[in-house]
Parts: sequence; C-alpha cells; structure tokens
Amino acid sequence: MTQQTHETPQAAASGAPGRGLAQGWCALSALHGRIESHIERALQAKHDLSVREFSVINVLSEQHSGPGGHLRMHQVADAVVLSQSATTRLVTRLEERGLLERYLCPDDRRGIYTNVTPDGLALLEEARPTHDSALREALQDAAKRPELAPLVTAVETLAPSA
Repeated sequence: MTQQTHETPQAAASGAPGRGLAQGWCALSALHGRIESHIERALQAKHDLSVREFSVINVLSEQHSGPGGHLRMHQVADAVVLSQSATTRLVTRLEERGLLERYLCPDDRRGIYTNVTPDGLALLEEARPTHDSALREALQDAAKRPELAPLVTAVETLAPSA
C-alpha cells in the first residue's frame, strides 16, 4: 500500500530536488509567453508585423559589409530561435512583402545572403518604438506578480546602461 503525502507549496519547493528548478523554468516560460504575446498584439495592430518578423528584420539590419558581416540562413535561424525551414519560410514572406531581398554570396555561390530593403528598414524604425514600449509595459505588468518579479529584475539588470 502506498502512502500519499500532501505538502505545502513551500515544503514542495524546498523538499524535492529539482522541483524548485522546474518551478523556476515554469516562471521563466510564463514570463516569456506574456512578453511575447503583448509585443505580438502591439506590433500586429500598429504595423502588421509579428514578433518573429520584427526579430528577423532587426537581426538582418545589423549586418555590415566587413568580414563576417553577413549572416547565412542558419545564423539567422539561430539568432531568432527558429528552425532553418521556418526561418526560410519567414524570410520568403518578408521578401514577398518587399522588406527583404536575397542574393548569392559573391565568394561562395552556394551561400545566400539576405538584406533588409529600404522599406524594411523604414518599417523597422517605425515599429521599434512600439516594440520597446510593449516590452516595457509587459515587464511592468509581470513585475506585479510575485512569481515573476525576480525574473523581471534579472532581465532589467541585463540591459546595457545608456
């Protein structure tokens, strides 16, 4: 016969190895989801742009002409945390909207580079204040929740000082 015990949340968090880690991961996941949803709604409403689209355009806008200054598709995928196939589909959609353009790498004809078009740069600059404002709002809202407040503090601590 198995005996069941009922622990308080405090005892459960401190008693079982790994349980606190799992709770921390759940809180981090919840924070990420809340932030991403809030930014998504704001970007879609004002700029017809998803969080992932914004991220891809933002990452590609930071390329430069010097050595190592252009990203291949797998590097873009890594930067925005998507699979290569999902990134390719996303880049294709953005290219069809005239926000990105692709061309063959001059040094290696197997490589394809993607650049942000002037329209893409204009949309990025227009959308950046919306993104940043929605991020601040989401963090302020999350900071009011005791389980998320320490994570918000950690995120804010990571921000480079201006």
